Amino acid sequence: MTGDGGHGNDMAPRLVLGPLLRYVDETAATIWVETDRACQVQILGRPTATFAVAGHHYALAVIDGLEPGHEYEYQVALDGTVRWPEPGSPFPASVIRTLDPARPLRMVFGSCRIAELNLARRWRRDRHEQDHGADALGALALDLREAAPERWPDLLLLIGDQVYADEVGPATRTFIRERRDPASPPGAEVKDFAEYCFLYREAWSEPAVRWLLSVLPSAMVFDDHDVHDDWNTSAAWRRDFQAKPWWRDRIDGAYMSYWLYQHLGNLSPDELARDDLLRDVRKAAAQAGQAAQTGEAAQANGAEAAALLRDFARRADDDPAGIRWSYRRTFGRVRLVVIDARSGRVLEDSGKRQMVSDPEWQWVTESVTGDWDHVVLATSLPVLLAPGIHDVEAWNEAICAGAWGRRLAQAGERIRRAGDLEHWAAFGRSFTAFERLLTGLASGADGPVPASVSVLGGDIHHSYLAEVNLAAGVTAPARVFQLVCSPIHNLLPDNFRYLQRVVTSRAGGLIGATLARLARVPAPQLSWRVTDGPWFSNMLATLTFDGRQARVRFDRSTTDPTRSPHLLAVHESDLS
Repeated sequence: MTGDGGHGNDMAPRLVLGPLLRYVDETAATIWVETDRACQVQILGRPTATFAVAGHHYALAVIDGLEPGHEYEYQVALDGTVRWPEPGSPFPASVIRTLDPARPLRMVFGSCRIAELNLARRWRRDRHEQDHGADALGALALDLREAAPERWPDLLLLIGDQVYADEVGPATRTFIRERRDPASPPGAEVKDFAEYCFLYREAWSEPAVRWLLSVLPSAMVFDDHDVHDDWNTSAAWRRDFQAKPWWRDRIDGAYMSYWLYQHLGNLSPDELARDDLLRDVRKAAAQAGQAAQTGEAAQANGAEAAALLRDFARRADDDPAGIRWSYRRTFGRVRLVVIDARSGRVLEDSGKRQMVSDPEWQWVTESVTGDWDHVVLATSLPVLLAPGIHDVEAWNEAICAGAWGRRLAQAGERIRRAGDLEHWAAFGRSFTAFERLLTGLASGADGPVPASVSVLGGDIHHSYLAEVNLAAGVTAPARVFQLVCSPIHNLLPDNFRYLQRVVTSRAGGLIGATLARLARVPAPQLSWRVTDGPWFSNMLATLTFDGRQARVRFDRSTTDPTRSPHLLAVHESDLS
């Protein structure tokens, strides 16, 4: 095996993207890569063959037989030539740090990271990025470069809008112009699988972020901009977009790329071994390798695997029943459940809208059953918005369902899309189910009482901490909090910021509550208040669990003339 980083063998395969360290537990890890051709990937002596999908080559290496609480420095070799780390990298070696049940668990999370901020369109001309902060993910990488690995987080949880298919960066715009006319729909937005692949490459290739993803285990779930703004906000929205001639290629490419770039890495080695689609895709790749020897180039480039994934994508979009993107993880006595709040929505016009289908919600409730010190429920969209906003969204759902007549229902749909009124509050049946879940967990009605229950959310481009109280007369031994951290790298346009201030004011809250009651929307059983925030900077939040103790810290990214981007703590609170 050569160790020259590729300089001595320019004919060897190369990394296109990665490595991304994904699933890590006490004894195993998975590492994801994209390469420029079919090859053998070797990491810590374990060989893994790539598989091809429509001319793109991937590998998900399973590294097992590791020791708990150990650190393993690793390289990535392709057909025997080391391609990672890159020569002259200013960052430390990439390592796998297996979990140690005896040490505190650190989990950092956030959402909404765009490759490039279009300041002229999204922000006032006199406001600059240094006022808002640098990319928080890059700032975290630069901070960790100087920190000992034992101080690194154990998990990086990205809860939505990892890529912006409807607001791409400069490299992807160039790629689009080189392959089609951006004057035709969908314009300078991602159109298909090939453009999605390039979009991920742009999002994850910045050197600091690339190194960070090689050393921090990551888990992800999509939100609307991974597909399109307001994706699945209503049945009317779906009908409108399904009628667009370019939508079929867009949604196929979204699901295909999400499965490859995000979802696979969320799975444990045991889950990967049971995944029928992964088995079939790898089988198609093996057959493609044999076909390459006979000159059948189309099959060798992964056409059959692409057909399998495209069929899967259409089933996921047309009938999501039986396809679960939600997942759960166990970290000692900490239970994490990540809930898909986008793909599996029930959007019938009959007033039975649900954020999550009944079978999937049953899976969620079963996933938190047990004796846990801490329960973390993560979903891309906040469950508990500021009360004024909550009531406006609940009112809007009722109006769209006809509470004030058909004519106002049509106006309500326009308001829903213009104001992004599509969070859990706008799915009343699901919000009520979430209330019952939190009440059962915190009161002990559903089993042993954890010390803390944390509900994580993103999406709304501002961050805050809210404390929850149960219904009157219900005792809550556990503390319950809503933690919202967004964006990692984006901006909240001024008009939304001003609207947020109005709706969350005392007068705005009274107006929202009055509208909701006039539309016969029942008042929430839970009560909550924003105790800290909102903050509008680029941010990440870190949860720390140590026995029955839980704590959160919110960090904003900042730049100054004397040092590179870094994170600055703005708030810390105990959660138990």
